[in-house]
Amino acid sequence: MPANQVDKLARMFRALSNPNRLKLFMNLLEESKLDLAKGRTHDCFLVKLLGGLGDIGAPTVSHHVKELADAGLITTERDGKQLICSVDPDGLAALRAALTVAG
Repeated sequence: MPANQVDKLARMFRALSNPNRLKLFMNLLEESKLDLAKGRTHDCFLVKLLGGLGDIGAPTVSHHVKELADAGLITTERDGKQLICSVDPDGLAALRAALTVAG
């Protein structure tokens, strides 16, 4: 595997090693499965998704979203004041490929 792919996977796994980010990513994946046409959710919904973990506010959610986006796991776009997050299909494919090889 080329070094740049190894580096990209390492960033992805590092991002997912945080329990809050892992939960956020898994919830986005589940949301995508429920509505394949959309496959996205708003940041206000993300705060609710992470609410079971304690007092996680919008700034913390924004930090986690940024980390997942920087790792290539999700994409974001602005819709007015809302931030729309989607699972990045290329990032998901890279994770699946790596785990298939490992398994």
